[in-house]
Amino acid sequence: MSARYFYGWNVVAATFVMALFSFGLGFYGIAVYVAMLQQLYGWSASAVSAPVTVYYVAGALLTAAIAGAYERFGARVVVAGGAVAMAAGVAMLGLVGRPWHLYPVFLVMSVGWGAMSGAAINIVLAPWFHRRRGLAVSLAFNGATLGGVIVAPALLELVGRFGFAQALAAAALAQLVVLLALAAAVMRRGPETVGTGPDGSAPRAAPARGGNGGDRRWRRDALRTWRFWSVSAPFALGLAAQVGVLTHLVALTTPALGAGGAARAVSVTTAAALIGRLATGFVVDRVNRRVVACVTLMIQLAGVALLAHVPSAAGVYTGCALFGLGVGNLTTLPGLILAVEWPREHFSGLVGLVVGINQLTFAFGPTLVGVVRDWAGAYEAALGACAALQAISAALILLGPGRAARTAEG
Repeated sequence: MSARYFYGWNVVAATFVMALFSFGLGFYGIAVYVAMLQQLYGWSASAVSAPVTVYYVAGALLTAAIAGAYERFGARVVVAGGAVAMAAGVAMLGLVGRPWHLYPVFLVMSVGWGAMSGAAINIVLAPWFHRRRGLAVSLAFNGATLGGVIVAPALLELVGRFGFAQALAAAALAQLVVLLALAAAVMRRGPETVGTGPDGSAPRAAPARGGNGGDRRWRRDALRTWRFWSVSAPFALGLAAQVGVLTHLVALTTPALGAGGAARAVSVTTAAALIGRLATGFVVDRVNRRVVACVTLMIQLAGVALLAHVPSAAGVYTGCALFGLGVGNLTTLPGLILAVEWPREHFSGLVGLVVGINQLTFAFGPTLVGVVRDWAGAYEAALGACAALQAISAALILLGPGRAARTAEG
């Protein structure tokens, strides 16, 4: 008898598209907005960058609380609301006339980012997959990687053809129409709504839910444990280094490669991220996930070391490829580690908390790299600082209690 098709893969496809737009417009697109605003209005880098930091900080705070919204309203409502907020913010960016206008616009966008970024992908997929969650999450997060490959270049093309305001309005409309349709047609609360259990297994009784007060107390207790921080702290530091390098990647590779070569370096990095995430997705459910995270960080460290020395064009491209192999995995792995080390009923709250802390930390990564670069006069010292953060992260991730803690503490 042939196996019945599992509806959860439809949800994976929907979260893939959600990630494509949310990361394309809300993460990779930020570099396009910043460059265009400076070019159009002559505003300083600090005047344009400060609202971006506010955007990431606000998004982090919202992400930490997003699990409650998903639990109360369901994925269909939250994704639709996030799509509206992201579209409104992107469209309004094309209408700003003063630097201070960027603050309320980015705050509106941050609602969409908090509702549809990394934590949301984990939360939406958590009820649908248990045994194959690693593969499902990795496939969905590839949409985030493709956001850098497809959406950001498309924005630049649209700006060149139609102008800044019209390009952003078109992108916002496309995102809104597609995500509202997907939310209405595909998003469901969980596999029980289609008569199955996780991974297509037989349906089972839903676990009893505690009140919100109990959930808040449980999260406060988790914040007091090394078990929690051994997941959150390493990835927060590693992502701060990663986002710092990504933000300055064009600037630091242009001297060795020229403008065209720097664009190719970004493409190499993004392509490697796609390969790395797919490869990890196929093995992560069968190996120790903390070891996978450590290896990922060490590979990135090797790439950053090559970029710091910039010995040749081949060395720069190799460094970008090694660095890129870990770019996607550092956003995927925290949720996958939490899934095997903590009780299932607390996963959504914890992953929102971890991703929120990570985003709050990596908001300052670009500033760290920029300040150290200005102080030293070159990028080598800044990349050395990033490599040090990744080395610390790789060591810390191995010091966690691991899977045994879930069995011992129940």
